[in-house]
Amino acid sequence: MLKPTFPSLAKFADFVQLKDYRQPTKDEYVRYVRKLGEHYQRDPATLTEDQLRAYFLFLRQEKKFGGSAMKLARCALRSFFCDCLHVAGWTVFAEVRIAPPQTLPLVLSREEVATLLRAVQLPRYRALLGLIYGTGLRVGEAVQVQVRDLRDTHTPHPRLHVRCGKGGKDRFVPLAPALVAQLRAWWQTHRHPTFLFPGPTSGWRERGQPADAAQRAETHLSVSAVQHTFRLARAATGLPTAATVHTLRHCYATHLLEEGVSLRLISQYLGHGSLETTLIYTHLTPLNEARTRAALEVLHRAVA
Repeated sequence: MLKPTFPSLAKFADFVQLKDYRQPTKDEYVRYVRKLGEHYQRDPATLTEDQLRAYFLFLRQEKKFGGSAMKLARCALRSFFCDCLHVAGWTVFAEVRIAPPQTLPLVLSREEVATLLRAVQLPRYRALLGLIYGTGLRVGEAVQVQVRDLRDTHTPHPRLHVRCGKGGKDRFVPLAPALVAQLRAWWQTHRHPTFLFPGPTSGWRERGQPADAAQRAETHLSVSAVQHTFRLARAATGLPTAATVHTLRHCYATHLLEEGVSLRLISQYLGHGSLETTLIYTHLTPLNEARTRAALEVLHRAVA
């Protein structure tokens, strides 16, 4: 938890701990309120609604906040003023309107995904990125996978138990037997009793590492390390700079859809709260478009 710097921030820091939010969300809520106080150089609890309204304009017009950042700022500050301080009658939070993004996500072809994974040098990152593409996990979910989460791996229907995903929800995701074999081979290299992807320590290097060094790791790989590795592989392969680790999740969903998996199942695997969120993957890809043209040709011949 970030250290408060204003009197009311200490109260808010305790307040968010009572909420069923994930810890990164709690930290961000406190950080946004701190930034508000630092902007005006005073305790944010003493600010007026007009000052808060001006601050939202500053974020949008001067700081050029995008939709997701504005949404988080609004949620954090509404929680501070309305839920924690019990301010009533303010309309500013309803005035801050954030339109949902209309852009389509970048999706790599299957060949591009294969090229990217081959460019990853370290086995731990190659295995983890392969897991993200093979399951659609968010990177924060993938780094925390534990050995116990691999279920039914000796049956024809292996699954991954995703624990406490976004929104604190659990879900099960099917695993391809080939992916299970790859993950098992990776685990054999370190045999950590808890984490599938233990974080490297000062004593664990892929060259000259003590046999039991990985087993002593106290935590899992960091998200930032995975993102850095992805950027290196992206640069080495010349893939679009817009591609991120999260792009592999988009590829998973789109490629499953191309293979005929129902949108409802894909929504469950991704952990979406609403089927509407998954509809973005119905956008045309070259394979989907080719199949659409073939289907239209059949329809045309039927009425010609």
